[in-house]
Amino acid sequence: MIRGFARTLTLRTNLSSYNLRHPFSSSTFAIKNVTRDNFDSVFENLKNHIKQADFVSVDLEMTGVTSAPWRDSFYFDRNDIRYLKIKDSVEKFAVVQFGVCPFRWDDCKKSFIAHPHNFYVFPRKELPFYDGPADEFLCQATSIDFLAKYKFDFNACIHQGISYLSREQEAEARDRLKLANDESNLASNLEEFKDSTLTSSPDILFTCQMKKYLEGWRDSLLRNTNGGVQIDESLQDLTPMFETVFHKMRPALRLKGFTSHQLRLVQLITTKHFQDLAFVRANGESSSEEKLIVYTDSEDGGGVVMKEVKDHLHKEAETKLKAATGFRHVIDLLSSEQKLLVGHNSFLDLTHIYSKFIGPLPPTVDEYISSVHKVFPYIIDTKLLLNTDCAIQRLMKKQSTSLSSAFALLCPQIALSSEGSASVNQSGLKIEVRVDDMRSSNWNSGANHEAGYDAFMTGCIFAQACSHLGIEFNNNSLVKGLAEHENLQKYINLLYLSWNNGAMIDLRTGNESFELLTQQNPKQRYSRILFENVVLIWGFPSKLKPREVKECVSKVFGSDSVISFYYLDGTAAFIQFSKKELVSDFLDRKEAIAGKSDPLSKLLGGGKTHAAKYDVYKEICSSSLSEKLFSDQAEALGIK
Repeated sequence: MIRGFARTLTLRTNLSSYNLRHPFSSSTFAIKNVTRDNFDSVFENLKNHIKQADFVSVDLEMTGVTSAPWRDSFYFDRNDIRYLKIKDSVEKFAVVQFGVCPFRWDDCKKSFIAHPHNFYVFPRKELPFYDGPADEFLCQATSIDFLAKYKFDFNACIHQGISYLSREQEAEARDRLKLANDESNLASNLEEFKDSTLTSSPDILFTCQMKKYLEGWRDSLLRNTNGGVQIDESLQDLTPMFETVFHKMRPALRLKGFTSHQLRLVQLITTKHFQDLAFVRANGESSSEEKLIVYTDSEDGGGVVMKEVKDHLHKEAETKLKAATGFRHVIDLLSSEQKLLVGHNSFLDLTHIYSKFIGPLPPTVDEYISSVHKVFPYIIDTKLLLNTDCAIQRLMKKQSTSLSSAFALLCPQIALSSEGSASVNQSGLKIEVRVDDMRSSNWNSGANHEAGYDAFMTGCIFAQACSHLGIEFNNNSLVKGLAEHENLQKYINLLYLSWNNGAMIDLRTGNESFELLTQQNPKQRYSRILFENVVLIWGFPSKLKPREVKECVSKVFGSDSVISFYYLDGTAAFIQFSKKELVSDFLDRKEAIAGKSDPLSKLLGGGKTHAAKYDVYKEICSSSLSEKLFSDQAEALGIK
């Protein structure tokens, strides 16, 4: 899939270290682009920006959102099922761009200083001794087309994207590394090998020849100061399997073409018979492992050489491990600094962050909420803030709370300072953008759909929202940090698990909440679904309309028996009954349908329509399979 991803898309080249983004032709906006080439230097500067920040806004770009239409978020989805759908998405799609924008209040300038960063990330395998992140992922056509439309640089992502390991993957890689360098393991294995293998004639003959060859090579080194090596003519056939080289200024033999069994015999011979020779495994010029026998010119030199090799390999592996951990260092920094993390409709982004950089997603939403809260204790969602505060809603004038719309409405003005830097002036609130030592020129609002730019927009919206919440920005008010400000407490750590029914989840408790929404907006109420009253049906005739389904059911169970009917896709739907007992009655009636005279035969007859209680829906959603049609998914899982 990655090869197809790389091959089929139009690629752009020549990525500069910063990018002047232009949502309209009359505007430019500086964003720091970060790839594997400049990551180390940028990260050192980012550390200071994040440590000094009052909050950090983030945004992600992914290769897709849903693996099948019925895996989209629906009004009839319970919270545990919404989580399973998000989990499925996160485990199948890749993050290709990560926006990070620290915001720091400058009391002297009475403005926020923003440092927008745009990181390209890519899940490549970096370590020879560990598989690392999954080497395949899904690409959703609409998502890839969307990224291409907004000039996403696929070439930079694939070829220069920053690698990463999650915390759990790094721990596994360290275990593999420790196992590979465990000398005591090798020694004990060698002892077992010595006692059990020198009984066969081929092994005895091979060891005798090797011993004689090594004796000849060593003695020749001692006799010939000019470096000439003389080998017994009877052993000349072995010469192609050895190559005289130097290892850290010491004469050595590189072993070529030996089997693993033969190599263990060579190691045994060297250890047992030659105190001034050492058998070592080292990385060659091409980083591939090579086997060497090194001359040490002293009886205890073998131990010295072995320690040198071990220390060198360990240092080399640590360097590779650090490079492979890559972008995860940014996530660790955000977590350790415990800064207020700001996102926009960010539950999916947050779940991607956990899965890609912390560890595998827990099986249940309750376990996930508990785990993610420990990593990021302070999170705020600007979409929730815009939808739940009355003062901000009046300012929004019932406009869309999408990121670009909110940014255009709340952050419309630009004022250029006398120094030529760009500042956003909103009721006295200014935001100055800095990239390295460069200040941005004029810019304009607009949905740019680049992670760094979207993170900047998210932070601007939050800063402006704080101003409307009565938060005064000065050094005294920010001593405890924005996360502790009393005006934000009812919004902190509340996220939309799905915005289409207004359900929020509290990261501190794991509880679902509608209270804030109904308190702030009494007119905006969502009908509560009684999931025990819901039946799932699939495989019914595709020509049936909701009105016809409702009429079929009402003829049998009464005109007020059905509260609502909701399509999952063209092959499946939910029926919500007015009473719980009607669910069992409906399922029993389905099994008893005798012929076309039954009023329900139009819906349930023919043997192709299936029906079940709501929990079967959870069972189907929990599978890693994703057939395009829901009825095909149920059939693939053998659920009738």
